[in-house]
Amino acid sequence: MIKFTDNDKIDLDSLEIQDVLDINTLQKFQDNFADSMNIASVTVDKNGHPVTKPSSYTDFCLNLTQSTSKGTSRCAESHRRGGEEATRTGKPYIYTCHAGLIDFAAPIIIEGKSIGTILGGQVAYSKVDESVVRKNAAEMGINADRYVDASNKVYTVSEKSVRAAAEVLFIVANALSKIGYEALLLGVSTKNLSENFGQISATMEELAASAVNVSNNQHLLNEEISRVKNISMDINSILNSIKSIADQTKMLGLNASIEAARAGEAGKGFSVVAAEIRKLSQDSKETASKITDLTKKIQESVDKALETSSSTFETTEQQTSAIEEVSANVQEVSVVADTLSNMANKK
Repeated sequence: MIKFTDNDKIDLDSLEIQDVLDINTLQKFQDNFADSMNIASVTVDKNGHPVTKPSSYTDFCLNLTQSTSKGTSRCAESHRRGGEEATRTGKPYIYTCHAGLIDFAAPIIIEGKSIGTILGGQVAYSKVDESVVRKNAAEMGINADRYVDASNKVYTVSEKSVRAAAEVLFIVANALSKIGYEALLLGVSTKNLSENFGQISATMEELAASAVNVSNNQHLLNEEISRVKNISMDINSILNSIKSIADQTKMLGLNASIEAARAGEAGKGFSVVAAEIRKLSQDSKETASKITDLTKKIQESVDKALETSSSTFETTEQQTSAIEEVSANVQEVSVVADTLSNMANKK
């Protein structure tokens, strides 16, 4: 299972050959290569376990050498040493196996990390020494005559051909692995991209909803400010009526004073009342004037607030429209990111 580092990078130590290579495709390539070159081949993971079926294995190796536990153990050890040397050098390594045949190991490397090895060979540069074959047969408990007969059927090739075969396997396997690894990185990146755009989209939707609420509230505020302006205008109208009444009251008080003076001693008390009425009407008129001045200032402030509010309302509506447009664009990009992620994850 692929693991990730703290910064969401692929942990190369957890990477397996199956993560970057389609095994069926690798098997087909391996089979065709082995048949055309008369060179046996198998692919193993970084722990030495086969991930493909053996291709064009010889009777000498498959049915005789590996027919005994000792022979199988020797083959495994020989392959292990060859694979380790190939991994250490980072290039194909050609060697002579324990049974005297020519083998090679081509490492599969991703960013300096080995994820597997293609093992090939089971050929000879020349006829295998019969005495060596019989000695090995005795040590592994194999029928010597059958072993010698099988060794004579081993395909002989030049060293140049073996090196070329190992190089071809190395180049092709690593090229396929690199393509697979890049596709894997693309899949991870597009998945992260899709998730990030999903979060952005959700945030934009919340922001758009908030902007709509702000716009609605701003509209309500405009209505309330207009209502305050109307009320202040009503107050001015009432104050004008009060001033008119005060003027009339003052006139009545003046007339009452004149009549009291004509009445002489009998009208002195009424004269005092008439004077108080005139004073009260004057105070009422002055108070109304002060209130009128205040309501005028209120109206001026309300007008400025209404103008500012209207401007804010227009700006808010523009912002709301812009946010909705950005949100729609983010949604489109998010869909593209999801599509890209699905394409990258297809094998």
